[in-house]
Amino acid sequence: MALPACAAPVLWPPLQPEREAPARTTCPRRHSRVEAELAESRPGSVAASVSADPPRGVSRGFNSQPRMHDLRRRWDLGSLCRALLTRGLAALGHSLKHVLGAIFSKIFGPLASVGNMDEKSNKLLLALVMLFLFAVIVLQYVCPGTECQLLRLQAFSSPMPDPYRSEDESSARFVPRYNFSRSDLLRKVDFDIKGDDLIVFLHIQKTGGTTFGRHLVRNIQLEQPCECRVGQKKCTCHRPGKRETWLFSRFSTGWSCGLHADWTELTSCVPAVVDGKRDAKLRPSRWRIFQILDATSKDRRGSPNTNPDANSPSSKKARNTSKSGKNFDYITILRDPVSRYLSEWRHVQRGATWKASLHVCDGRPPTSEELPSCYTGDDWSGCPLKEFMDCPYNLANNRQVRMLSDLTLVGCYNLSVMPEKQRNKVLLESAKSNLKHMAFFGLTEFQRKTQYLFEKTFNMNFISPFTQYNTTRASSVEINEEIQKRIEGLNFLDMELYSYAKDLFLQRYQFMRQKDHQDARRKRQEQRKFLKGRFLQTHFQSQGQVQSQNPSQNQSQNPNVNANQNVTQNLIQNLTQNLTQSSSQNSIQKENRESPKQNPGQEQSDSNTSNGTNDYIGSVEKWR
Repeated sequence: MALPACAAPVLWPPLQPEREAPARTTCPRRHSRVEAELAESRPGSVAASVSADPPRGVSRGFNSQPRMHDLRRRWDLGSLCRALLTRGLAALGHSLKHVLGAIFSKIFGPLASVGNMDEKSNKLLLALVMLFLFAVIVLQYVCPGTECQLLRLQAFSSPMPDPYRSEDESSARFVPRYNFSRSDLLRKVDFDIKGDDLIVFLHIQKTGGTTFGRHLVRNIQLEQPCECRVGQKKCTCHRPGKRETWLFSRFSTGWSCGLHADWTELTSCVPAVVDGKRDAKLRPSRWRIFQILDATSKDRRGSPNTNPDANSPSSKKARNTSKSGKNFDYITILRDPVSRYLSEWRHVQRGATWKASLHVCDGRPPTSEELPSCYTGDDWSGCPLKEFMDCPYNLANNRQVRMLSDLTLVGCYNLSVMPEKQRNKVLLESAKSNLKHMAFFGLTEFQRKTQYLFEKTFNMNFISPFTQYNTTRASSVEINEEIQKRIEGLNFLDMELYSYAKDLFLQRYQFMRQKDHQDARRKRQEQRKFLKGRFLQTHFQSQGQVQSQNPSQNQSQNPNVNANQNVTQNLIQNLTQNLTQSSSQNSIQKENRESPKQNPGQEQSDSNTSNGTNDYIGSVEKWR
């Protein structure tokens, strides 16, 4: 199909235009296909000149014949689409008009008739229908499927969803398996960042400790935030007004006690490092670490102690307190044993060895006979999963139990000290005890709950919420049920410890949430009582002013006005006294909560305050 005649000069202007060119005829708006073909068939027409070859010396460029065919084809398709869209919309509006007319005629009968609707109402109805269809198309384009619709319905039905319940796949009704005391569930650490308290992070491999460690130095609200420079892993985390660190971790002090130091190494190394160096961010040499660990372990050499609670932080304060009086609050992160094992295997496949780990226990590292190597070369890169599981000396087996227990109780890495069954029992009980008495521990599978418990434990808030990553390298590994059973068998101690830790973690979370709800309810009740007292005080004062302005009239109308005035004045005095007492007691309670030492009579003062307020409100109600 040829273009209109008026379009030809625009596409291909003549090389030498004549001075006295005839006037250009107006181009009609629409041409039929027959008229266009006739125009092309005429020898002297402009359309024929467009389709003819260009003169000599002019190359086939923009005005070449294939390019013209493309433009014609595009113009034809655009016109056809516009025509189809216009006719389709008109037909849709016409059909909708008839359908709605039939519906209105059946429902309203003689009261309404769509057939008599004027042109303005028809256009309005068509515009509303088109707007609805456009909204549906946009919604399907932005959010296909039914997930967004269900989420929006849930958002309307529940205005304030619980972020801690939706961030993971845990069930809302948790059934505990272990019985813990209130002291085990309530975790409140009076962490004094300006004093001598120190947070020690025990980083277990492939448990998400790197992400949590970055949160501690980059995502926490502090009076003096950590200084993190671009290109450096370590940050400077000093106390406000001091050049001392408040955090002992990989991203603050480095591996000061060795690469991925375990419980046995940290509890022996950290107090000596902090006491020996005021600036704990300086990393001591490897020889200095051996000196420190050997000096702190001299008093423990000899026969192994089989009591798992002998070296726990709750039994010996020297385990978490240095000679200078510094308090050490140990924290760690645990992970599902199967996922952690597969993640470590993938990490070893990429060339990781952790050769720099010291494994110092009782003042010395293990010998090659006590801790043989699973590979002969520089690393174990590219090893298959079967070979990784077949090595009996693989430290990935039950790593979490070994790194959380006190290895001096079982003779360190010497397997000949006691039978294997007894050794496993002692290690598991020691790990459970140390984990329970830690200041805080979190779980990789519950990121938001981990954040919540850390904030409640240390009274320190994070800037941005934690993110739950459900897709990891371990989740991408496809294993069958047989391999999973074998991994669980190789990590049977870690499986038992994780079950214990998960139960304790969720019980602590539920306990803290209930405590927050109770505190919020108690605060609302106190506010309502205070507002009610203020209202009664204002009301009684206004009545007293009115009666004092008209004493003679009040005496003539009410002979008992003197008695009522006395009662009102007494109630006002009692009200003001109770309000001042309650405000002073609330301020005292707040000071006691902020002070590092808890007041043993705090609960008694709370009960006395509530009882006094209830008696006073009861007396006011009785008088009214």
